[in-house]
Amino acid sequence: MIEGAAWRRWVFFRLPMAIFLIFLLFPFYWMIITTFRPDGELYIPWYRANYKPFWTWNPTTAHLKYLFGETTFAIWMWNTTFIAVVATAISLFCGVLAGYALSRLTFKGAALLGTTIFITYLVPQTLLFIPLSEIIRTYSLGDTPWSLILSYPTFLIPFCTWLMMGYFKSVPKELEECARIDGAARWQAMLYIIIPVAVPGILSAMIFAFTLSWNEFIYALVFLSSPEQKTVPVGVISELVRGDVFFWGPLMAGALLGSIPVAIAYSFFVEQYVSGVTGSVKG
Repeated sequence: MIEGAAWRRWVFFRLPMAIFLIFLLFPFYWMIITTFRPDGELYIPWYRANYKPFWTWNPTTAHLKYLFGETTFAIWMWNTTFIAVVATAISLFCGVLAGYALSRLTFKGAALLGTTIFITYLVPQTLLFIPLSEIIRTYSLGDTPWSLILSYPTFLIPFCTWLMMGYFKSVPKELEECARIDGAARWQAMLYIIIPVAVPGILSAMIFAFTLSWNEFIYALVFLSSPEQKTVPVGVISELVRGDVFFWGPLMAGALLGSIPVAIAYSFFVEQYVSGVTGSVKG
């Protein structure tokens, strides 16, 4: 029985998990290898005897030096960080308040309003592009970080609101009622009782909003034109791909460095993220 259980564990769990991890992590491994592979090895045809696609014996930092010396990658990182942090803060503030109101307050049309807010999130970004571009042009916000900071909440707030609604519903109402009985106002019960309990849900909404803001491409491509204002996803593609010439080394180095902040955010808050999403689904 023990040998049979071990066999089933290998076949139905460990082996599929290993295949999944290899499939998941291979792009990051390829980016790392390409970042440190010399140009002479990057462009060797596959039929050559010295073709080694998965390893290099002559690592170099030339691609990183080119990325930071010949492009404004450091400025792109700062622009992306600033835009993502501010847009996330705005969306999280509005999403928490709206989610609390729709889940805790009783008023006519609350359920319909909550459904409408979530449906708004499902609207494709391309449909919002024309009215948003007109607003950006009217208020002369083009080619500035504020064009993205004010655009991103249009699709971040609906999802954050929906996520927080579900999580607030999973928090027992008795906690808030006890605080109200002891003389606390509603805003005090929300601020000191409900929100601390809902920290996992807030963190999951924060990670989601930050990830979307960091990786967003369409609005950043259209609303930002000068190289000094671009974000990492747009700058890497527009400055390191010229016609049919791909600067693979710097391109992969930029993609690798651009993915590190999101990976760090997930690694620090992965437990809170999972519990927040689980709580919102149960609610």
